[in-house]
Amino acid sequence: MSKDIKPKQRLGQTAQARKRRMIILGIVGFAGVAGMYAAWRYTGTTEVDVPVARVRRGDFIISVRTRGEIKSTRSVILTAPQVPNPQIVKLAESGKPVKKGDVVVEFDPVQQEENYIERTTSVRTVDSEIVQTKASQQIDNEMDKMNLMSSEYNVERAKLEASKAEILSEIEGAKNRIDVGVAEGALGQVKTTINSRGVSHKADLDRLAEKKDKTEHDVQLAKGYLSKMVIRAPNDGIVNLLPNFRSGGSFGQSPPPFTEGDRAWTGAAIAEIPDLSEMYVDLKLEEVDRGKLKLGQHVRMRVDAIPEKEFVGDLDWISPIAALIFKGMGTSEKTFPARATLKNLDPRLRPGMSASAEIIIERDPNALLIPTRASFADQGKPAVWIQRGQHFQIRHITVGKRNEDDLVVLSGLKEGDLVTLENPAEAARRAKKKL
Repeated sequence: MSKDIKPKQRLGQTAQARKRRMIILGIVGFAGVAGMYAAWRYTGTTEVDVPVARVRRGDFIISVRTRGEIKSTRSVILTAPQVPNPQIVKLAESGKPVKKGDVVVEFDPVQQEENYIERTTSVRTVDSEIVQTKASQQIDNEMDKMNLMSSEYNVERAKLEASKAEILSEIEGAKNRIDVGVAEGALGQVKTTINSRGVSHKADLDRLAEKKDKTEHDVQLAKGYLSKMVIRAPNDGIVNLLPNFRSGGSFGQSPPPFTEGDRAWTGAAIAEIPDLSEMYVDLKLEEVDRGKLKLGQHVRMRVDAIPEKEFVGDLDWISPIAALIFKGMGTSEKTFPARATLKNLDPRLRPGMSASAEIIIERDPNALLIPTRASFADQGKPAVWIQRGQHFQIRHITVGKRNEDDLVVLSGLKEGDLVTLENPAEAARRAKKKL
């Protein structure tokens, strides 16, 4: 036989042995492929990336979350005085700290100074009129006294002449008696004139006294206006300038705050000085959450401008009446205003800052917790996938209460176990589709 031709069968190897060997190799190869597929499908540390979380012990909290605005418990609003058309000439900077007595708003005093001078002059003019009137009345009184004395003298002389009737003729006696009547009539007329003039004089003096009272009141009013041209801080705090609703702002935008040169109006709220020693968060509660809450519940807050610090407080007021908020296009919603006073403050905290609040309804400080998304139903019972090395297995658990993030585990797990946050098989199928 030629050496270039290889035999179809090795020496010493029967056909049955060769067949048995092929079967064994096939079985081993299939097992390897199956093992590789299983590892690809069920492991979370090699081909398939399955997110996991550790079972932990910690605070389990059921809460209501909402938004709010920081406000001062004691805040003073500075308003424009009752002065005609006041114009602002000096205004403190918004956000600037002020001490009690510092000037916050100053109005233009020129017009009020002119009014004060004018009204002071009016008082002096009235005083001159009173002096002049009294002098004129004094002259009239002296003349009235003279007339009265003259009339009384004429009466007495006429009576004296009439007493001579016995020694005079009858005609002369009658004439003397007539003279007595005339003199008495003249005396009565003088007395009437004096009384009438006295009433007139008193009326003139009363009128001038009222005029003086009015001018003096005007002086005090002008003086009061002058004293109101400067508004000082009634307490320590931060200046917060308020919007000028009469200014011409852009359409659809909030009105700008007051600035120097603006004209205010009587009672206009120009600035606010909040007391930063006591502050609270003004909350808006959804109607569905109102029945879950009660006074005294603990509140945790995060201020948007100070994200690294947690503020705490207690819910100390809930409105018994809902507030209706119109959103436009005929839509509205009901909210219940509420308030929680802050127990810990920060020098960076300012009224008007926005905050997120979490009102604690129920709390378990030592609960065994897993993420809510780690639990699923298996055969109608709660279950989780537990990671064991590179493999995962299903385990049934007993669960308690849950919130938006966590689930309380009563049995079936221990602290430190690794549970998946999704089904490993689903993750494997999804990964296969991406290849």
